[in-house]
Amino acid sequence: MSGNNTAAAKKLKIRWVKSAAGYNVKQKRTIKAMGFTKLGQVVEHVDTPQIRGMIYAVTHLVEVTEQVS
Repeated sequence: MSGNNTAAAKKLKIRWVKSAAGYNVKQKRTIKAMGFTKLGQVVEHVDTPQIRGMIYAVTHLVEVTEQVS
């Protein structure tokens, strides 16, 4: 493996701001897969391409802030 950059990895704070009601099942599953259980909840994830893809899929339902750890 080339370099362990988990110590300097960026974290993302993601807040669920809009209900997924009325949107398709795939988007509801993405919200759940990100760890959300309640509207208004904030979760933290390491900035990875997989998480960025999830955010892109539900960008209209969440708010994202970056923080460098």
